[in-house]
Amino acid sequence: MPARIEDYALIGDMQTAALVGRDGSVDWLCLPRFDSPAVFAGLLGTDEHGFWRLGPGGDTAAPAVPADRRRYRGDSLILEQEWDTDGGTVRVVDFMPPRGTAAPQLIRIVEGVSGTVRMRSALRMRFSYGRVVPWVRRVEEGGQSRTVAVAGPDSVWLDGEAETYGRDLTTYADFTVTAGERIAFALTWQASHLDAPKPPDAEGMLDATADFWHDWADQCTYQGPYREAVIRSLITLKGLTYAPTGGIVAAPTTSLPEDIGGERNWDYRYTWLRDAAITLSSLLRTGYRDEAKAWREWLLRAVAGDPENLQIMYGIAGERELTESSLDWLPGYEGSQPVRIGNGAAGQLQLDVYGEVVEALHLAHMTGLVRNDHAHQLQLRLIDYLEDHWQNPDEGIWEVRGPRRHFVHSKVMAWVAVDRTIKLLEQADEQGPLERWRALRDTIHADVCEHGYDPDRNTFTQSYGSAELDASLLLIPQVGFLPPDDKRVIGTIEAIQRELSTEDGFVLRYPTDGGVDGLPGDEGAFLACSFWLADALALIGRTDEARDLFERLLSIRNDLGLLAEEWDPRLKRQVGNFPQAFSHVPLIDTALRLTQPLGPESGDTTAP
Repeated sequence: MPARIEDYALIGDMQTAALVGRDGSVDWLCLPRFDSPAVFAGLLGTDEHGFWRLGPGGDTAAPAVPADRRRYRGDSLILEQEWDTDGGTVRVVDFMPPRGTAAPQLIRIVEGVSGTVRMRSALRMRFSYGRVVPWVRRVEEGGQSRTVAVAGPDSVWLDGEAETYGRDLTTYADFTVTAGERIAFALTWQASHLDAPKPPDAEGMLDATADFWHDWADQCTYQGPYREAVIRSLITLKGLTYAPTGGIVAAPTTSLPEDIGGERNWDYRYTWLRDAAITLSSLLRTGYRDEAKAWREWLLRAVAGDPENLQIMYGIAGERELTESSLDWLPGYEGSQPVRIGNGAAGQLQLDVYGEVVEALHLAHMTGLVRNDHAHQLQLRLIDYLEDHWQNPDEGIWEVRGPRRHFVHSKVMAWVAVDRTIKLLEQADEQGPLERWRALRDTIHADVCEHGYDPDRNTFTQSYGSAELDASLLLIPQVGFLPPDDKRVIGTIEAIQRELSTEDGFVLRYPTDGGVDGLPGDEGAFLACSFWLADALALIGRTDEARDLFERLLSIRNDLGLLAEEWDPRLKRQVGNFPQAFSHVPLIDTALRLTQPLGPESGDTTAP
């Protein structure tokens, strides 16, 4: 059985990523891209679906044991795990060097710390998400023995300083390491029709990878009391960025369940405009302008000349076709089925995305990112579309698979899109239908306040005519739709805290028993929403309470500072895809708000 979700570590090269368990097992790796089929899919099944375990051992029957210690090397994605054994202490260093146009590589260096330790490498490659057993053979090249696995378009090459042998469709290496000795292994993907890749210089690549991450982390401008949590979240977000295009995946995994044993399992290896836009905001606020510029260029390529058909998500290179299907040969993480690839939500209408994208473009402009005329024209065309469609029902921020509704958050973010565009035109002294758009902004605002607010309970509701609450309403003061001291804002925050909070004080997205999402089962507390509550409490002056909630959220990160999508209050464990950008971004924002108050966007917040 795979480890708990939070027991995994992330390593990556900004084009793909691997999850490494405490037992030294790589149970998830897609090659060559985040959204490619996995060569190790044991995370969603069993060892039969692919893994690479490296740790103390030597006896086939001996169970893998968890490392006694693990950490990232400084501010990097270089993982170090250490085992204390009867014979001594050993360290395994795992990393994926940033590669540019080179082949993807996973490098593992075994280092003897003290004494002598017997080690075992067990490598079981399974292509196409664990379904295809490759042809594995040994190749002699320049006096060096290499192992290559080939299946269809893919080949994976194993280079190592220990002799390998095959048994039970698995490649093993048994060896000992003594104090001061270092033994390296490298796994390299290559298209099968190309010549063999060169064996890597593992030690040289380790030094280069450490230098890359050190230099990148040094650009962070945040120096507050939560720097450790902020910089780890920023590194995680950088690790989820597809470097060739600037696209940012929501998570490097698919189908890690929101409800263990249930069917709320989705593929997150794509770029959601919403997630990417809020990620852009966090990067800009912490000094990372190059990433912001790259995302803006990705956006322009993805949307191209068709903003009227804006999708909520795209492939990492801007692909539009993300057909959803199920992999019936995989039993799923802890029996959570189906295992899905692709995502059918790509075809949904989510009007809030227009607001998030425009807000991100507005922030880029306000923070001095060099103007891009194409981005400016895109923004104007998005408002043209909203002008005709903001009154339509949609699937909303949570991608419900039930009927479309008039979600309040969607309308609020449509207001944000119009408001920020008006500000852009005013500040830049540019031409545009300002009077018409000012009237539109007022109309949307009045509509939300009339139809999305319950005066008897003093709270905004999930959708027009609904009695349900929704955690996305916490964003109303943050985006400047109403000021924090408005009684309707305070009433909404208090209602959500009262009715959607778990016993841990964390926040559910919405009641799942109301049938709004069209899915059976339940889910955990959504971590982004819990950070939003901390933000909202800070905005209304309840700063001590906000800080307490924020620090409780920090306490449920794993020992490496990583967060999944949700927290299961019953099982006291993380659930959902991992690590999740949509959890790490609000962590950064809340840290900034508690130490460097951001304040809501100023807007026309006059009550109608």
